[in-house]
Amino acid sequence: MSFDLVFFGGTGDLTWRKLMPALFQAYRHGKLPGGGRILAVARDEQSDEKYRAWLKDRFQDVEGAKRPSDEEFERFAAQVFYRRMDLSQGEHYAKLKEWLATREGGPADTVVFYLATSPHLFTQVCEQLGAAGLNHPKVRVVLEKPLGHDLASSQHINRVVRSVFEEQQAFRIDHYLGKPSVQNLMALRFGNAFFEPLWRRESIANIQITLAESLGVGTRGPFYDGTGALRDMIQNHALQLLTMLAMEPPATNDADAIRDEKLKVLRALKPFTPESVARDVVRGQYRAGNVNGQAVPGYLEEQKVPAESRCETFVALRTEIQNWRWAGVPFYLRTGKRLAARDAQIVVNFRQVPHAIFPGPQRANRLIIKLQPEDGLELELLAAKGGAHGEALAPVKLDLDFDKAFSGSARVGAYERLLLDAIAGKLNLFVRSDEQEQAWRWVEPILHAWSTSTEPPRPYNAGSWGPAAASAMVARDGFTWPEEV
Repeated sequence: MSFDLVFFGGTGDLTWRKLMPALFQAYRHGKLPGGGRILAVARDEQSDEKYRAWLKDRFQDVEGAKRPSDEEFERFAAQVFYRRMDLSQGEHYAKLKEWLATREGGPADTVVFYLATSPHLFTQVCEQLGAAGLNHPKVRVVLEKPLGHDLASSQHINRVVRSVFEEQQAFRIDHYLGKPSVQNLMALRFGNAFFEPLWRRESIANIQITLAESLGVGTRGPFYDGTGALRDMIQNHALQLLTMLAMEPPATNDADAIRDEKLKVLRALKPFTPESVARDVVRGQYRAGNVNGQAVPGYLEEQKVPAESRCETFVALRTEIQNWRWAGVPFYLRTGKRLAARDAQIVVNFRQVPHAIFPGPQRANRLIIKLQPEDGLELELLAAKGGAHGEALAPVKLDLDFDKAFSGSARVGAYERLLLDAIAGKLNLFVRSDEQEQAWRWVEPILHAWSTSTEPPRPYNAGSWGPAAASAMVARDGFTWPEEV
């Protein structure tokens, strides 16, 4: 299958840090379809050769094992081209159309436009693509998050996209859905007989989703201050994980069958009120502290962050899903910057046995789904060390490291998987517009409550696990976060 993949924002951080390295890994693994061209588009005036040299320099910052040799890069770069474009000028899209038509063997089977630009350009680029006739059935458009900053702006972007492209041509990307461990949520639940009967309120006490970062905002202060942790991580990544955990079994592995079930979960989430926001949502902002033995500044001391900013860098919340499977089971979501560790995981806490016959405390079973830095599953059970009658039980772990378990095959990274799926036209791991809008609809009461509140975010020291109020929120229900067990 021949393809043309066009990156709008071809000199931006996302393209050279994530997208180009992911494409190179697909090329190295032999998964990138032959007959493909990769076109970077940006405002700078430069030749194909100059862009390739620039890209090669950037590849030196790629993690060692994923860095290409000179020979590998030369072979990969033969597929990479560059064009200067002003995205506001219609004639530049006409010239892009001409370039796409000039390839040996005729037009590509598939054309993918990846909008790795500032979100405020999404509608403009889509409208210009439509005006240039670059919205024919062979075209797909990939939209990076964030898609809007609230429900109204999200709906506006989706209206414009739908006026130019069919829904099946729009690939709204959430890179967490491309992580192997997240893809394995489907396999875990619907490919095995022993989890699904337990995957309900009768057996599960609570579910906790943690997306923690040890880094601060760095040089992204202006962007982050207008976004915050709720928009940056909860509205998309965390809610997508929640839907995959809580959805009913789809009838098929078809994209719309899966996304229909995810949408039902979002619609069943208990809506927030001003009272429940005050009780069940904790927002925080990091202060100076120590991370990995190094002193780091507080959020208000970061570059280009307003001195009086009330932007949240931490969110923890409690919610419930109002349906028969999950009624009464609390779901806890938290995310933050400058926390004690870079750690993304899902913890499924099962209920205690109904009657204890062994001495000592009875610790409930836990299933830990690791997303990063490692990728795997850990099941915590109880066993008697010596097998003697009446002996107190001790926790043991069944630990599956996916990298070790599948060491004989090339592990596919998140962006690599999603780029290959976009080229192939597979929508399973992309977000549909109604899903995205429902997620905004659910978080909007939180945003509104914060905008009308006089209370600032709760401070927490960099290198901690966030404000103490987040632990207190979970403790009200008689539970603890994983690091407090």
